[in-house]
Amino acid sequence: MATAKKAAPAKKAAPAKKAAPAKKAAPAKKAAAPAKKAAPAKKAAPAKKAAPAKKAAPAKKRTPNAAFMKAMTPSAQLAAVIGEKALPRTEVTKKVWEYIKKNGLQDKVKKTMINADAKLKEIFKQAQVSMFEMTKLINAHLK
Repeated sequence: MATAKKAAPAKKAAPAKKAAPAKKAAPAKKAAAPAKKAAPAKKAAPAKKAAPAKKAAPAKKRTPNAAFMKAMTPSAQLAAVIGEKALPRTEVTKKVWEYIKKNGLQDKVKKTMINADAKLKEIFKQAQVSMFEMTKLINAHLK
Protein backbone atom coordinates (compact mmCIF):
# COMPACT_ATOMS: atom_id res chain seq x y z
CA MET A 1 0.00 0.00 0.00
CA ALA A 2 2.92 2.35 0.65
CA THR A 3 4.04 2.04 -2.96
CA ALA A 4 0.59 3.08 -4.16
CA LYS A 5 0.75 6.25 -2.06
CA LYS A 6 4.17 7.11 -3.44
CA ALA A 7 2.96 6.65 -7.01
CA ALA A 8 0.07 9.10 -6.60
CA PRO A 9 2.23 12.19 -5.79
CA ALA A 10 4.52 11.33 -8.71
CA LYS A 11 1.56 11.60 -11.12
CA LYS A 12 0.60 14.98 -9.66
CA ALA A 13 4.14 16.30 -10.09
CA ALA A 14 4.31 15.32 -13.78
CA PRO A 15 1.48 17.65 -14.99
CA ALA A 16 3.04 20.55 -13.10
CA LYS A 17 6.22 20.14 -15.12
CA LYS A 18 4.25 20.20 -18.38
CA ALA A 19 2.38 23.32 -17.30
CA ALA A 20 5.57 25.19 -16.39
CA PRO A 21 6.77 25.73 -20.01
CA ALA A 22 3.32 27.08 -20.92
CA LYS A 23 3.65 29.75 -18.21
CA LYS A 24 6.95 30.91 -19.68
CA ALA A 25 5.42 31.20 -23.15
CA ALA A 26 2.43 33.30 -22.10
CA PRO A 27 3.21 36.24 -19.76
CA ALA A 28 -0.48 36.64 -18.86
CA LYS A 29 -0.46 33.26 -17.09
CA LYS A 30 2.33 34.37 -14.73
CA ALA A 31 -0.19 36.38 -12.75
CA ALA A 32 -2.16 33.18 -12.16
CA ALA A 33 0.89 31.39 -10.74
CA PRO A 34 1.13 33.47 -7.52
CA ALA A 35 -2.53 32.79 -6.83
CA LYS A 36 -1.80 29.06 -6.89
CA LYS A 37 1.16 29.56 -4.58
CA ALA A 38 -0.98 31.51 -2.13
CA ALA A 39 -3.44 28.62 -1.83
CA PRO A 40 -0.92 26.23 -0.19
CA ALA A 41 -0.02 28.99 2.29
CA LYS A 42 -3.65 29.01 3.43
CA LYS A 43 -3.45 25.27 3.97
CA ALA A 44 -0.37 25.70 6.16
CA ALA A 45 -2.13 28.13 8.52
CA PRO A 46 -4.65 25.56 9.88
CA ALA A 47 -1.80 23.12 10.40
CA LYS A 48 -0.12 25.64 12.72
CA LYS A 49 -3.32 25.89 14.74
CA ALA A 50 -3.42 22.11 15.15
CA ALA A 51 0.19 21.90 16.41
CA PRO A 52 -0.37 23.76 19.74
CA ALA A 53 -3.27 21.44 20.52
CA LYS A 54 -0.89 18.48 20.32
CA LYS A 55 1.57 20.17 22.68
CA ALA A 56 -1.13 20.60 25.32
CA ALA A 57 -1.99 16.87 25.34
CA PRO A 58 1.29 15.47 26.79
CA ALA A 59 1.06 17.72 29.87
CA LYS A 60 0.38 14.63 32.01
CA LYS A 61 3.26 13.76 34.32
CA ARG A 62 4.68 10.29 33.65
CA THR A 63 5.14 8.12 36.71
CA PRO A 64 8.13 5.77 36.75
CA ASN A 65 7.51 2.04 36.70
CA ALA A 66 8.24 0.56 40.13
CA ALA A 67 9.88 -2.52 38.58
CA PHE A 68 12.56 -0.37 36.97
CA MET A 69 13.21 1.54 40.19
CA LYS A 70 13.68 -1.57 42.35
CA ALA A 71 17.28 -1.83 43.56
CA MET A 72 19.01 -4.95 42.20
CA THR A 73 22.17 -6.54 43.58
CA PRO A 74 24.87 -7.11 40.93
CA SER A 75 26.82 -10.36 40.62
CA ALA A 76 30.53 -10.42 41.44
CA GLN A 77 31.48 -10.06 37.74
CA LEU A 78 29.17 -7.07 37.24
CA ALA A 79 30.24 -5.53 40.56
CA ALA A 80 33.79 -5.33 39.17
CA VAL A 81 32.46 -2.91 36.53
CA ILE A 82 29.75 -0.88 38.31
CA GLY A 83 30.48 -1.38 42.02
CA GLU A 84 28.88 -3.55 44.69
CA LYS A 85 26.09 -1.14 45.64
CA ALA A 86 22.52 -2.25 44.79
CA LEU A 87 21.13 -0.09 41.97
CA PRO A 88 18.00 0.02 39.79
CA ARG A 89 18.32 -1.48 36.29
CA THR A 90 18.33 1.95 34.68
CA GLU A 91 21.30 3.06 36.78
CA VAL A 92 23.14 -0.21 36.11
CA THR A 93 22.85 0.39 32.36
CA LYS A 94 24.08 3.98 32.78
CA LYS A 95 27.10 2.82 34.82
CA VAL A 96 27.99 0.18 32.22
CA TRP A 97 27.80 2.81 29.46
CA GLU A 98 30.05 5.12 31.51
CA TYR A 99 32.56 2.27 31.77
CA ILE A 100 32.33 1.55 28.02
CA LYS A 101 32.86 5.20 27.06
CA LYS A 102 35.62 5.76 29.63
CA ASN A 103 37.60 2.78 28.28
CA GLY A 104 36.76 3.37 24.58
CA LEU A 105 35.11 -0.02 24.11
CA GLN A 106 32.50 1.11 21.57
CA ASP A 107 33.42 -0.14 18.07
CA LYS A 108 34.82 2.67 15.91
CA VAL A 109 33.23 1.46 12.64
CA LYS A 110 29.88 0.10 13.83
CA LYS A 111 28.82 2.16 16.85
CA THR A 112 26.10 -0.31 17.91
CA MET A 113 28.73 -2.92 18.78
CA ILE A 114 30.62 -3.10 22.10
CA ASN A 115 34.10 -4.63 22.17
CA ALA A 116 34.43 -6.43 25.50
CA ASP A 117 37.56 -6.10 27.62
CA ALA A 118 38.53 -8.67 30.29
CA LYS A 119 35.91 -7.50 32.81
CA LEU A 120 33.07 -7.33 30.28
CA LYS A 121 33.98 -10.71 28.73
CA GLU A 122 33.08 -12.33 32.06
CA ILE A 123 29.60 -10.76 31.79
CA PHE A 124 28.97 -11.06 28.03
CA LYS A 125 30.78 -14.38 27.39
CA GLN A 126 31.67 -12.95 23.93
CA ALA A 127 34.34 -10.67 22.50
CA GLN A 128 31.79 -8.37 20.82
CA VAL A 129 28.13 -7.72 21.66
CA SER A 130 25.51 -5.38 20.20
CA MET A 131 24.18 -2.67 22.50
CA PHE A 132 20.69 -4.14 22.17
CA GLU A 133 21.61 -7.53 23.58
CA MET A 134 23.94 -5.97 26.15
CA THR A 135 21.09 -5.14 28.56
CA LYS A 136 19.72 -8.67 28.27
CA LEU A 137 23.11 -10.10 29.20
CA ILE A 138 23.50 -7.63 32.07
CA ASN A 139 20.08 -8.50 33.50
CA ALA A 140 21.26 -12.10 33.90
CA HIS A 141 23.81 -10.74 36.43
CA LEU A 142 21.25 -8.88 38.56
CA LYS A 143 19.38 -10.43 41.51
